[in-house]
Amino acid sequence: MVFFASGIEGEKLPGKIIVLPETLTHQIAAGEVVERPASIIKELLENALDAGATEISVELEKGGCHAIRVTDNGEGMDPEDVPLSFARHATSKMEVFEDLYRIRSFGFRGEALPSIASISRVEMVSRRAASPVGTRIIIEGGEVKELSDAGCPAGTSIRVSRIFEPVPVRRKFLKSDMTEQGYCLDWITRLALAQPGIRLRISAGGRTLMNVPAAKDLSERISLTLGQEFRGQLAPAEGERDGVTLKGFVSRPEFTRSSSAQIYLYVNGRFVKDYLLNHAVMTAYRRIIEPRRYPAAILFLDLQPRDVDVNVHPTKMEVRFRDPRGIYALIAETLGGAIGAGNGDTMRHHVPVAEERSGLLDAAPTAYTARVEEALKRYRISSGPEKLFFGRPALSCKEIPLTPAAPVSRESRSEPERPQEGYRFAEMVYLGQVAGTYLAFAGEVGMVLVDQHAAHERILFERLKKRAAETKEREPGQRLLLPEVVSLPPRDLAFLIESIPILEEAGMEVEAFGGDSVVVKTIPTFLSDAEARTLIGDILAGGMEGDRNLPLMERREKIFTALACRAAVKANRPLNGPEVESLSRELDALPRAATCPHGRPFAVAITVGELEKLFKRR
Repeated sequence: MVFFASGIEGEKLPGKIIVLPETLTHQIAAGEVVERPASIIKELLENALDAGATEISVELEKGGCHAIRVTDNGEGMDPEDVPLSFARHATSKMEVFEDLYRIRSFGFRGEALPSIASISRVEMVSRRAASPVGTRIIIEGGEVKELSDAGCPAGTSIRVSRIFEPVPVRRKFLKSDMTEQGYCLDWITRLALAQPGIRLRISAGGRTLMNVPAAKDLSERISLTLGQEFRGQLAPAEGERDGVTLKGFVSRPEFTRSSSAQIYLYVNGRFVKDYLLNHAVMTAYRRIIEPRRYPAAILFLDLQPRDVDVNVHPTKMEVRFRDPRGIYALIAETLGGAIGAGNGDTMRHHVPVAEERSGLLDAAPTAYTARVEEALKRYRISSGPEKLFFGRPALSCKEIPLTPAAPVSRESRSEPERPQEGYRFAEMVYLGQVAGTYLAFAGEVGMVLVDQHAAHERILFERLKKRAAETKEREPGQRLLLPEVVSLPPRDLAFLIESIPILEEAGMEVEAFGGDSVVVKTIPTFLSDAEARTLIGDILAGGMEGDRNLPLMERREKIFTALACRAAVKANRPLNGPEVESLSRELDALPRAATCPHGRPFAVAITVGELEKLFKRR
């Protein structure tokens, strides 16, 4: 079979296929490795760890967007190895293909440094302890500009500047300096947790962001890196199955977070984001913690390199397991035991897996095995019993488009009827509460069901917005008898301090307290029963990832949404008549709205026509 460049058989146009210049191929390849400054941080830190460094310092200029310097006290390089380190596919980690299945180091494909150098200016100095002099190399746009002797301490120092200057279109996709700095700190935190014996110093703009000394064990490292609030809130977890070991710490059921951001999972020391592993963690907490709450977990899975493929993604964030079912069982069983050990007999009333603790996947099908199969749906056999690939993620709720329906008159019985807009709840007949969550009303449109939590959430959100935007008044606050000090990771601390003016509008008084902490002195009156620490966690969860780069007005809405969600009446709480009447009046006073601040509808109408269809009257 012959394929022609023109795509039309018989009309071959000469000169359509060319060999790309080496500089261009390097820049294209760099796109797989260097997504943003944080990618550079990750690669340079991993190189330092592979070099045996025990002390690493990182300097960020303009959040890492302008320049990054990483200095380590590792073994350094010989003069002849310095230029070779920037050659593509040059590595000291492997020689034959089979070495891929014996890899335990971080970098091994020889792509990081040449990829970084192709889209920036790199200056590196390196010296072995036994060498009297070091070597300096300067590369710009992938070309060596200088190679010379240099005086320097033992180890390696790399400064990366003019990032994405050779490919300016890539710079347009970067976020603000503060957001990019947050991504850098995320990677530094992940590596800090995995390497307790390493001292890390991080600075930006002349200010120290992190100064984490070497720790004697993982528990100490966790509190030094993530904050003192984790001290005493984590239970040790340790298990083994078929030669695979799991060690780490998981939070007690009463210590939960608003997002999964503080679930850190490592495979052979490498941080990964894996659906199967996350699902197994959440299975262990099933029916133990509240819905939409997440545990904190720092877990290290160790297995033979031949049983896991780490070479399936350029950044090595995704992995394939030879035995995903066994890995899932190990995590769920180990964590279930760790949580149970930390909570005594009370756990027996919450974890319906007594029959699952013995035998696990070898026993007859149970609810547990059904959950395992659900998690394993995303693994598919590709070509043989030992080759697996990660399937395409299912469509998430956030991806489903929500479009308002146009009102349809009751007389238009030929088409499915839709809820009418603008109905007034106070004028409807309240029928009762369904499933402890939905309020049923009878009106001209038919029957209207109201999600009490979503509706109350919208009411509180609009109240906060109105006070801030129209009256310029602050929400009343309640001063705490004992101000609460909350320690935070560097990225969270920076975001929260930037958001203090918005918190004040919502009735919260928060101040920087030095080091990695803030002090909460006042909380909103409508949240007087809430814990200050929990509120801070909800606010931070509402401002994760790209949300932290939003304009001030949109950031305000995110924070108001988090506070309204925390304060709103919860599902499964019975409401009496006066409470329903009050909620109805407040709903009627709302500006035109059909959803809660998160985008979920708070009212659904079942029209008379739809009821007639259900009862076969039409």
